[in-house]
Amino acid sequence: MAVHLNINLTNIDGIGKVIIVSVQKNVNTSRPLDVLGRALNSQVLIKLKGGREFRGVLESFDMHMNLVLNDAEELESGESSRRLGVVLIRGDNIVYISPG
Repeated sequence: MAVHLNINLTNIDGIGKVIIVSVQKNVNTSRPLDVLGRALNSQVLIKLKGGREFRGVLESFDMHMNLVLNDAEELESGESSRRLGVVLIRGDNIVYISPG
């Protein structure tokens, strides 16, 4: 969370110069599923427990982060090793999801 501090020097009749301080909080309201939603229909890289990696176009996901990928391929050492087409990846196996 970022906080912005604004300080203004103002002249008020009968009082004189007054410092007015205001604080504004910038709260990141972006949630993980919101970020995932912005990645729909674009290529993502998925790493699973056990080290397996997949790349494909994110078609859909649910609240458990179960994913459906189109044009999916399995990667070994960063290179495509096998084309799979449409796959369903169970969310509890996912270590990370990265824009591809």
